[in-house]
Amino acid sequence: MTLRRSLEPLLRNPLGLLGLILSLLVVGAALLGPALSPFAPDRQDILARLSGPSAAHWLGTDQFGRDIFSRILYGFRSSLEVAFASVGLALLIGAPLGILAAYRGGWLDRIILRLMDVLLAFPIILLAIGIVAMLGPSQWNAALAIGIVYVPIFVRLTRGPALVLRASDYIQAAQALGAGASRVVFRHILPNLASVILVQTTLALSTAVLVESSLAFLGLGTQPPNPSLGQMLAEGRAYMTLSPWTSLFSGLAILLASLGFNLLGDSLRDTLDPRLRGH
Repeated sequence: MTLRRSLEPLLRNPLGLLGLILSLLVVGAALLGPALSPFAPDRQDILARLSGPSAAHWLGTDQFGRDIFSRILYGFRSSLEVAFASVGLALLIGAPLGILAAYRGGWLDRIILRLMDVLLAFPIILLAIGIVAMLGPSQWNAALAIGIVYVPIFVRLTRGPALVLRASDYIQAAQALGAGASRVVFRHILPNLASVILVQTTLALSTAVLVESSLAFLGLGTQPPNPSLGQMLAEGRAYMTLSPWTSLFSGLAILLASLGFNLLGDSLRDTLDPRLRGH
């Protein structure tokens, strides 16, 4: 089955197509931010501070006269850097641990699960805040904190299907023919988990954007003068009645980024899960 045929159900789904478009727009804005932004994100125009949308400043300016549109483009870059780094870290740690726990079983499986239960006992945002508070507020400490918080999700995601695969006939046959553990895992188990991991990765990016924005809103993420969507939302609170543009447009940017990845993940799940294709 070609890639085009694999994506046809996704493209025929209006919500999936919307999620794909939004995700591509957000990623494109993050990658092309320096080329698309009309001003430097920290350039101040005191005479135009707190002005509304205009031909010069498409989305208005903030309390320092900085162009909101330019700062949102750079804010997308900060948010996606943290989101992709944190989800990538969680995937690289969590997926191997989940497969290892399922394949080896016994005491190793129990130890890994108990450790994951400890992490899952804390709400995601509170655990992330605690980790960043210990490490110090910064963009990459926020990425590390979110990555640690997401590890249990990928462990449990991969362990369940890996347990089923380990008991399947073709895995038993491969082991009977002398295939080693690494060959069984990388040639037989991991490829069958690819679609599940892809869907969870996309959904995790959606929530990672929200968690990163929450940390930045509290002053624990990307630090000034570097722009961040959550930081812009927090800064604009004091000027909501006078000039709501900073909070309004930065909040919409967070919403679009999270919504795009969420819709894309849901549609990929419906497309790649054969049990859901007929519904």
